Amino acid sequence: MPNTEPMTQRVELATLRDRLAVDGVITDYAVAVDDADWTAYRSLFTSDGRADYRSAGGIEGDAGSVAAWLAESMRLFSMRQHLIVNRRVRFGALEQDTGDTASVQADYVNPMRFAGNGEHSSAPDFVCGGRYSFGLLRTYEGWRLREVVVQEKWRRLPEPIAPAVID
Repeated sequence: MPNTEPMTQRVELATLRDRLAVDGVITDYAVAVDDADWTAYRSLFTSDGRADYRSAGGIEGDAGSVAAWLAESMRLFSMRQHLIVNRRVRFGALEQDTGDTASVQADYVNPMRFAGNGEHSSAPDFVCGGRYSFGLLRTYEGWRLREVVVQEKWRRLPEPIAPAVID
């Protein structure tokens, strides 16, 4: 009976490295949006990569168009913090090559503060949450996003301030 243990360990190690690399792309995505680094954002995508933010009131399009829209939209917020959790990573096949595609489903919570609203406050006044679906492709440059779909499930807006009552 042949010993297959070393081969199995190599496959497991390669899968672990891929999982870490894919996780790194998702983290880099969140940091790029939070830091308004639109060059880094675009570099995370394949040349034909697309993003869909329609469920959150945004647009759908190629990574460059979406980056431009995000750059304009995110000016409304002086503070952003994407917390991407519960990441489910699945590897798929591309032309019979297992592991050349990946899909990630992850939940997010995104607290933000409107620019001009309590600049000295550390508390967010807008919070939303939902689920991301990421599609990734292994390229010669490493793992890249092929598709990002945002499914916003909820949002909490600031409470309206009641006018002062004068007796």
